[in-house]
Amino acid sequence: MALDFVTTYKVLVLGDSNVGKTCIVHRYCDEKYYDTYISTIGIDFKQKLINLDGVPIKLQIWDTAGQERFRTLTTAYYRGAMGILLMYDVTNLESYNNLSYWLRNIQENASPDVVKVLAGNKCECSATQRMVDKERGEKIAENFEMPFFEVSCKNNINIEDAFLTLARKIREQRERRGENFDNDDKPQDKKSPGSNGLGTFSLAGLSDANRCAC
Repeated sequence: MALDFVTTYKVLVLGDSNVGKTCIVHRYCDEKYYDTYISTIGIDFKQKLINLDGVPIKLQIWDTAGQERFRTLTTAYYRGAMGILLMYDVTNLESYNNLSYWLRNIQENASPDVVKVLAGNKCECSATQRMVDKERGEKIAENFEMPFFEVSCKNNINIEDAFLTLARKIREQRERRGENFDNDDKPQDKKSPGSNGLGTFSLAGLSDANRCAC
């Protein structure tokens, strides 16, 4: 099949700065791991052609900046997004607490039908480094009906599984709707701020003693 006719899925990678968004994109697309941290400036993207259960699919993966000063820019790239890989760092409690911000941001800016997968990065860390138990990730993923993976960009753990799960869920959503996700001319009903439990959802009620000093 000519690549020009391969279906493209637009995917955003979201989360706080330094949770490993750029690392996971490079690990998955280039099969490389970079040990040094370079903050993403604005937006970057890579493409990867995958075999999704016998069907070629092009994943267009957008690596977004997590810093506050870039967040307005980032929201413009929600348009046409079909899937979101939402990330936090299991060694950084603040990045987990800030998932509430990112979930609200997704609700306000993305399509109501956007597919989400949650990933807790740096699962190869030692027990003394870990600040977020796996059960916490599983609980928030269950509350928001997201598949959940603990991943390691460094050791290449669950990276491919996370992206393939996201791609399969995008395909399932497209099949249910019977139309393309990128038809942005159709009016979309935005959910009220309190729907899906977001009105009461908070991760900030944890004592300062438990917060990571990263």
